[in-house]
Amino acid sequence: MFEFLFKRQGGDKPAGAPGEQSGSRPAGGQQAGADASAAGAPSPREQQAEQLKHLNGDEDAAVAFILSSEFSELRLAAAELVHSRPQLERVHTAMRNLDRRVAKLMQSRLDAIRHHEAELRRGQEALAQAKALLGDELLTPNHVAELDRKWSIIAAPELAPEFDAVRAELGKRLEDQVQLQRAMIDRLAALRQLESAGLDAAAFGERLAALATEQAAALVAPGHASLPRALVADFATEQARLGASLATIEQDRAVLAAREAALAQWQAQPVAELKAEQLRQEWRQLPALPSSGPGAQLQQRFDELLASLPQAPRPEARKPKQEQHAPAAAAAAPSAETPAARPQKAQNKGVDQHFLDRLDAMEAALQQGSLGTAAELDKSLKESKDKGMRLTPAQADRLNHVRAELKRLSDWARWGGNVSREELIKSVEALPTQNLAMGELAKKVGSMRERWKALDSLSGAAPRSLWERFDAACTAAYAPAAAHFRHLADERHANAARGQALVEEAEAEIARLESGEADWKHVSGTVQRLRTAWSHLGAIDRKDKKRLDQLFTDALNTLQRPLEEQRKGEMSVREQLIEEALGLDPHDRHAVDALRNLQARWQEHARALPLERKAEQALWQRFRAACDALFAQRKEQAHAADAERRAHEAAKEAVSARLEAAAPEVTPASAGKLLREAAAEWAAIGPVPRAHEARVEKRYHAAVAAVQHHADVARRAAGLALAGAVRDKLRLIQALESAIVNPDAHTNPSDWRGRWDALLPLEGGYEPVLHARFEAALGALEGERTSYARQLEANRERMLHALLRLEIAAGIDSGAEFARERLKLQVEVLQSSLKSGHKSAQKGAQGGANGLLDLLALPALADARTETRIEQLLARSAKDGR
Repeated sequence: MFEFLFKRQGGDKPAGAPGEQSGSRPAGGQQAGADASAAGAPSPREQQAEQLKHLNGDEDAAVAFILSSEFSELRLAAAELVHSRPQLERVHTAMRNLDRRVAKLMQSRLDAIRHHEAELRRGQEALAQAKALLGDELLTPNHVAELDRKWSIIAAPELAPEFDAVRAELGKRLEDQVQLQRAMIDRLAALRQLESAGLDAAAFGERLAALATEQAAALVAPGHASLPRALVADFATEQARLGASLATIEQDRAVLAAREAALAQWQAQPVAELKAEQLRQEWRQLPALPSSGPGAQLQQRFDELLASLPQAPRPEARKPKQEQHAPAAAAAAPSAETPAARPQKAQNKGVDQHFLDRLDAMEAALQQGSLGTAAELDKSLKESKDKGMRLTPAQADRLNHVRAELKRLSDWARWGGNVSREELIKSVEALPTQNLAMGELAKKVGSMRERWKALDSLSGAAPRSLWERFDAACTAAYAPAAAHFRHLADERHANAARGQALVEEAEAEIARLESGEADWKHVSGTVQRLRTAWSHLGAIDRKDKKRLDQLFTDALNTLQRPLEEQRKGEMSVREQLIEEALGLDPHDRHAVDALRNLQARWQEHARALPLERKAEQALWQRFRAACDALFAQRKEQAHAADAERRAHEAAKEAVSARLEAAAPEVTPASAGKLLREAAAEWAAIGPVPRAHEARVEKRYHAAVAAVQHHADVARRAAGLALAGAVRDKLRLIQALESAIVNPDAHTNPSDWRGRWDALLPLEGGYEPVLHARFEAALGALEGERTSYARQLEANRERMLHALLRLEIAAGIDSGAEFARERLKLQVEVLQSSLKSGHKSAQKGAQGGANGLLDLLALPALADARTETRIEQLLARSAKDGR
């Protein structure tokens, strides 16, 4: 639309106008500029440039300038001022086919806005999820971790403060839940240890009440849903058990206190005033004592008190136990007589049980105010008495009293009923002034008549004058409702006539359809129109509605059945079009053309046979959503891929930075783990932008090389330090062995021991070897010195042979004096390796380090040249990292 207007205003000028054709526009502009310059007036370009300077950031003025300017570089400069989405879309639509640079700038800003909106939408969803978690009664760490993972890949700084606040609240809730659970565990442990704490009853009860109060507060705390149900149930069980135990203890204490007070009172009285039988009776009436402990002690004290009393004759002791309790039973007998026992006494005097039951029911009905029930029971009692039943004077008085009460209550009810009827008449007479709805007015009048009938049943029949007044008031109040209902009846008859006309029209359409005169589009419109008219038909009498509904339903089904079959086929075609639209690949370059073809096919089918409006709208919305999704995916995938690659680039840069930071302080022990972790993390990270891929890879490999270099340097330094320490201890041992061989040397073993202890301990297996050699030499210094000296001399050749073999293996020159022996030994080693193959080579490589240890362990005399060769071998071993 904007393209068309722009072309009409600026692009489609009459032929021959200045700057009309694209090829002649620059020349025309230059000619106009030359003419204007010759005339002394500014050129159009200068005028528009001056206008551009005075825009001052006004976006609307910039858009108007872009749409009216003829110079592309001025339009591009003005386009820098456009930022809002509506104006960007307006300029992009107008410049899409006119100025590619401006259109590209507008498109890039629109894409950035859409990407920002998508990120903002995802951030809002994450924020809504966080708020929903905040409102949940039960919060789990898994939900919070998933929320953090989702938020970590969202770039929405506008929502960050709000999200951080909600996240802080979630963290606080998790901490509160953890504290609540820990407090629950501690409280249960304290409750279980309470019984064995050795507290008295008062302290026990206070502690139990305090724990119960804490538990009740925890069960209503905000995070109570996170409490384990098993712990809550265990606490309740343990609390009930300890509560019962406390109640038992308190009850026993009360019993002991009562008996202790009674016993103290008796002991304070003179013995002459005490009677043993009375004491026993009072003692038995007190609550029962515990069977052991203080209860047994109190019983023993009571028995001693009885034993101290003078014994009196007890003639009643010979009576049976039943006779002793007979007076009490006799005293309780009058009070135990119940109404159920009275009929049994009266039955012997001529009145049956049924008569007395009805008399009792009559009394109960009068007490409850049920006059109708009492009158019915009185009538049945009269019928029973008429059959010749004889009543005692007491029963006759009772019956007369009940009937007198019934008459008195009936008189009061009749008087109250008349008062109530007067009030009811006033209420009915006030109904016309209340402006009630007709339905509510009818219900009110009906309820008033029902209340009048209820009063008749409760308080007797009303006077005729009152009834006539009430009936006249009800008739007058119901008159508007009666007129309204008559009007509704007339409308129902009219609606029935219109319904019959619709049925006849449907039957006429069926006849045309069967004759083949109507097409499907016309049938669809007729069905829709008839259905709409029937839905607006209005109320119909029940007897007519059932018949008309059946006729209309049958006629509509006859019309709609073949139409629905056609529509089902059409809906399947539409579903197929939707599936084809959904199946289009957004990355395919021909996807847009295929989608336009699908849209054209959709329009053809929609014109051929329209579906029901609801189904048509639903299918169209799905098809349109599929079309919109195709374009949205093409852009969203590009933005998402770029964002993901940038995140991967940042992650890989972080790995490289971590390696660079750790390289100067890396050790041989930690280098391997550091490089393995970095390699695993690097492999887990996805691809980076292609433009930065070479730089990122180069930095990573440089960082790995730096770590390896520092590790090698540290390893070589450690090896050299170890070689120096081994050399120092070996020199000490060689000096000690030289002292053993020299008989004139007088040395003190403690001096040698002190010199050995002053040296640092060795690693890599050197310490036990050299220490054993040193101890052997030190032992020979104090013991068999001569035999050890002979052994040192005898091992010289063996040591030289082993040293020469190790020099060959390490590639160290042995000197010209050992050339013959070296060549001979090299030939032997070569022949041995050729015979044994690869296994022998492996054994030789493994035996290099062991051979050096064997050489160091061998006690033998060495001259200065041999010592130098051994030190060279140690230096080479340290350099190789053995």
